[in-house]
Amino acid sequence: MRSEGMRRWLLLGLVFFFVGCAVKIPHAIVPDYAKRGTRLIAVMPVGSGSADPKAAGMLRDKLVEELYFKGYPKIPPKAIDEKLAGVAAGGEIPATRVGELLRVDAVLYARMVEGGTTRILFYAPTTVDVEFELKSARTGESLWRAKDRITERNFGLTRKQIELKSSQVFEPAIQGVVSRALSTLPDVPVAPGS
Repeated sequence: MRSEGMRRWLLLGLVFFFVGCAVKIPHAIVPDYAKRGTRLIAVMPVGSGSADPKAAGMLRDKLVEELYFKGYPKIPPKAIDEKLAGVAAGGEIPATRVGELLRVDAVLYARMVEGGTTRILFYAPTTVDVEFELKSARTGESLWRAKDRITERNFGLTRKQIELKSSQVFEPAIQGVVSRALSTLPDVPVAPGS
């Protein structure tokens, strides 16, 4: 009887532990997303104020892959860039215009707010902070929004150690942000009769 009570307390403690550790990703989605028929999504070049262009390219590639694993057909970024070349010089192309040119259902915009490493003596946090927005290519309406941030902390005795550790965690941090944020986006809706 005593061991039964201990098991209950242990189980209850584990439940509270895992609920407390669960990461809540701030996001918003239209209530009727499944009825919208969103299947083809064009992933636009990542907006990155001061972030490294290589990091922005890596983020975009990870987004394309993650969407593919959620059931959305893969549209190569190169094909998107070629079709949109010259449409908007340096500015964000409206989702409705992208829809006209690419014949897609939605357009995914990502903005890398922060992406890099700050070095302070023996400590170097690597931070990836990204905002995502999926807009309807027909109406321009926002269908889904999410924001996520990951900070990996690195310590080292020499500058070389810190640089090595920071470079090793940067790509996994980007993958983590993409995976966690897109976990709030539903998989491809199944068509009726499929």
